[in-house]
Amino acid sequence: MAPHVAATPDRMALVDDTATLTYRELNGAVQATADTLRTLGIRAGDRVMIVSENSIPLACLLLAASLLDAWAIVVNPRLSPREVDQIRDHSGARRVFFTAGVSQEAATHAVRCDAPLQELGPLRDIGVTALNADTAAEPVEADGAKQVAVLIYTSGTTGTPKGVMLTHRNLLFSARGTAGWRKMTAADVQYCVLPISHIVGISLLTMTLMVGARVRLVAKYDPAALAKAMAEEGITILNGVPATYQRLLEYRRNAGLPKLDRGCLRLIAVAGAPLDLELKSRVEQELGLPLLNGYGITECSPGISGVRIESPRADHAVGTVLPGVETKLVGRDGKPVAGDAVGELHVRGPNVMRGYYRAPDLTAKAIDPDGWFNTGDLARLEGDVLYIVGRTKEMIIRSGFNVYPAEIEAVLSTHDAVVQCAVVGRPVEGNEEVVAFVQLIRGSKATAQDLMAHIAPQLTSYKRPSEIILIDALPATSTGKILKHKLAESLRSPG
Repeated sequence: MAPHVAATPDRMALVDDTATLTYRELNGAVQATADTLRTLGIRAGDRVMIVSENSIPLACLLLAASLLDAWAIVVNPRLSPREVDQIRDHSGARRVFFTAGVSQEAATHAVRCDAPLQELGPLRDIGVTALNADTAAEPVEADGAKQVAVLIYTSGTTGTPKGVMLTHRNLLFSARGTAGWRKMTAADVQYCVLPISHIVGISLLTMTLMVGARVRLVAKYDPAALAKAMAEEGITILNGVPATYQRLLEYRRNAGLPKLDRGCLRLIAVAGAPLDLELKSRVEQELGLPLLNGYGITECSPGISGVRIESPRADHAVGTVLPGVETKLVGRDGKPVAGDAVGELHVRGPNVMRGYYRAPDLTAKAIDPDGWFNTGDLARLEGDVLYIVGRTKEMIIRSGFNVYPAEIEAVLSTHDAVVQCAVVGRPVEGNEEVVAFVQLIRGSKATAQDLMAHIAPQLTSYKRPSEIILIDALPATSTGKILKHKLAESLRSPG
């Protein structure tokens, strides 16, 4: 960011729903916030928890923590009190900051945690908890690149939060690589609606400031607001999960608009969940741009692969691997798989996390002595193009055959009435059954029998679900990632 403060101080850096900051103003705001944090007892190596939606105050607190060599933990205020407290207690946060002026959820947490509102330099209405005097600061690295920048709590597929330690080098490597393949310049305007409490949001913020461009920070997703921003605010890059685009198309249809005005939009990207090809096609037709699929994981900061803007694809591929990242596919016997066979994806490079905080056993399970991180995802390669088949833990073994839920989900999604779906395994004596949970378009009269008839000709017998369960809404994270472990648990619960 520093070069842009010097070279283009009056260029707009951050815009949210209520304010704007140029690069000069952002630099001043971050410095003043850091000074205030220091007076509040924040030391290098302390964990600083920020409970906030995407906003200018969040960006200032995050960058100020970095300036002090503190570890920032950004937490989504839409988490339950139990989840927020769990992260606070595990991390040993020195203080917790709530952007009460940004959202009611953050304000509610502030009251619950007895965090009176204060001014932090230029920031207003920030709830600040009492100092945790008992917590110890972590050692500070002599090499700043190796210092932990953020601690991101992720539940993964297990439901138990793990603190992922990402260094400055991790974040900058991934952000620089992604900005490079997206051909980002200072002229870009990045629409950042994916939460900064997740790795993709942090990476979007980082890469945009890195190239001296503008970040449009959005606290909560509203498809009508997105459509307006595209038409009026010069947005050039939009990142989302599949649900982001699904809801945008639904908005256009429900609002009776003949067509969305894409304005200056030049790149649209999607990640975070399997991409339905029918949705991809509809989005591309609507916006007149290829929808670029990508793949990453919190533990890899997140960049692993992406479809390049100059080489769009019409299939499920998640593109080619980020330069500087190594990959290998490993079979169930622990040996590399040959050719285009499916294997577990292992990754090595400057993007791989330092480890899980206060969990050396989990770190040792995830990263081998040679630095290879096991993503837990099943993948295959066609030449240098990567395809994600599913998760190792989600793979269903039915009558001795491997069944990949993503394949069944892709077929189910071709039915007109299906909004989204998730396939999980159900243990039965000596075997596993395939069960599909399906959310239908509102008002649809389709039945489970209709869906079964639709997919039966397209799937071999052992891949067909034993049961299709219609559900009002699939359990999901704030970024739209379906919580399959909750669906699997529901099958095991009595009644």
